[in-house]
Amino acid sequence: MGLLLACMINRAELLGRALLEESEALHTGLPGGADGCGAGFYQAGEVLHRKRPRPIEGELDWAGVLDGIRSHLTIAHVRTARVADRRAENTQPFRMRQWLFAHVGEIPGFAAIRAQLLESLPDFLRRNIRGNTDSEVLFHVVLSFLHDAGQLDANDVDQSVVVGALRSSLTLVDRHTREVGAAPSGATLALTDGRQLYALRRGSALSLIERDRLPARGSESPGGQAADVRYVLIASAAEGPPAPGYRSIQEGEVLCVDRNLTVTSQHL
Repeated sequence: MGLLLACMINRAELLGRALLEESEALHTGLPGGADGCGAGFYQAGEVLHRKRPRPIEGELDWAGVLDGIRSHLTIAHVRTARVADRRAENTQPFRMRQWLFAHVGEIPGFAAIRAQLLESLPDFLRRNIRGNTDSEVLFHVVLSFLHDAGQLDANDVDQSVVVGALRSSLTLVDRHTREVGAAPSGATLALTDGRQLYALRRGSALSLIERDRLPARGSESPGGQAADVRYVLIASAAEGPPAPGYRSIQEGEVLCVDRNLTVTSQHL
């Protein structure tokens, strides 16, 4: 399983402050159960990673995972290992070219269908898989459908193409799991190409908050004025919205956040 967070903000220098502002709502206790955390983000046109594949004892907050990151867009993940061992290659989020991906949930019967899923991938995508998790394979299945649509390296990918790739990926995975008598896959996830952010709820709960300012915090806001900033934050949770102002993403709902921080949704 695990937990994920995705944030898109119009002022990269205020990402840390935004997460601190949301920390009470997003604070998550992980007593002795987490097997690492990671974050992916964009700086100066590059996709960067920060991974910590080691046990996390006690309480953890998202601001700590993302401490010091200045970026307009980030995806972060806290892992509780059920598939594969604890190492950087198995720590999310995963990256391929400009794409970042994080997933919570599990593909039942993954060991029995892994070979079939890998066989469905183009060689260059299969060679990019470094770890042993079901999440990384699912990411590359999604990428394969984007590749088939000629959109893997596009500067402005059409939203309908991405939603179609997600739909086709889960249809493929579900077909294989049915063949081995397994249940449908849990596939709550976040995906981005650095320009648009997508989130799907399928299983684990997801919540969304949209803000257009931050309260004043001493010298960080001259004259005691609130900071003008817009951001959209999406986070998984054990259940329901974590605080007032957050809304639950519905089962099967896909959110898209574009470069103007406009949120749209459709059902898978």
